[in-house]
Amino acid sequence: MNFKRIFLRNRNNKIYYYIKAIVREITPSRFAQLKLKRLLTNAYYIKHATYVSDRVDYYNKLTHNSVLGKGTITIEEYHIPERIRVYYFDSKEYLRFFNPKLKFSILPGDIIHIPEFPSIVKSRPIAGENGNSVILKLDKSRHFNFIHDDVLFEDKINMLVGRSGFSQPHRERFYSLYNNHPLCNIKKANKSSDINYLSITGHLDYKFILALEGNDVATNLKWIMSSNSIAVMPMPTYETWFMEGRLIPDYHFICIKEDYSDLEDKLNYYIENKEQAKRIVNNANEYTAQFKDKRLEDLIALKVLEKYFEHTDQKGE
Repeated sequence: MNFKRIFLRNRNNKIYYYIKAIVREITPSRFAQLKLKRLLTNAYYIKHATYVSDRVDYYNKLTHNSVLGKGTITIEEYHIPERIRVYYFDSKEYLRFFNPKLKFSILPGDIIHIPEFPSIVKSRPIAGENGNSVILKLDKSRHFNFIHDDVLFEDKINMLVGRSGFSQPHRERFYSLYNNHPLCNIKKANKSSDINYLSITGHLDYKFILALEGNDVATNLKWIMSSNSIAVMPMPTYETWFMEGRLIPDYHFICIKEDYSDLEDKLNYYIENKEQAKRIVNNANEYTAQFKDKRLEDLIALKVLEKYFEHTDQKGE
């Protein structure tokens, strides 16, 4: 039985997420701090040390001691904010393992600039000297939604589907070009109350799903790449814990030009070349699989923070 599709409409269980977060919050941090050394030296970490190191260095590019700027706080001063609490819960899940006297800077929200000083962020530009943007897995309940797709690629509709408010200029431009195109089912709809709303399950009836960036990354990219459909988008310009900068065009997703002018040609090509399309589905599924090992995800996050504290000239003891 596909529990997530039937009972959660292919979305993460937010109630379960908040219950776990609150339980962590009321559990004394000293228990986590006692576990840190054991976690970072256990057999599972040693077995995957090369892989973990590669991803840690991708997220945290600090290579020398850096000065922390204004606005830093200590871990013990970090408390639940009034707004965007998920950033607090997701960062505190790992910060609680470290010395409460250690200082850090965190920028919640859709960050598309590179901060002046080393800061923990959800997203950063792919291009440029982005070393001060230290990525952690933030807002993960919304962004890291992986699904099980019961519909085979060959049984899906030969069209591109997409739903959005199309409020950003680049999204509005796509909508104006293709909302009436015979190969596209593109509608303006954000909420379930909107007349043209389409659930995630409804999207999965189509072979191709639009994954345009919004304020930063395309939120739907993760669940698309875990499905039997194919994400269609230009080359990404921002990245998160999903390492969008490592995605290979026409290997993990169907890559279209920034002006969208080759969309029709690309869709027709992969409709006619089904085996190549199915290879993209398989490659995308393999890529998403690496984020489903909770033990490894935890180890990587802890090592990212450990490196952050080491390279901001702080001692954990």
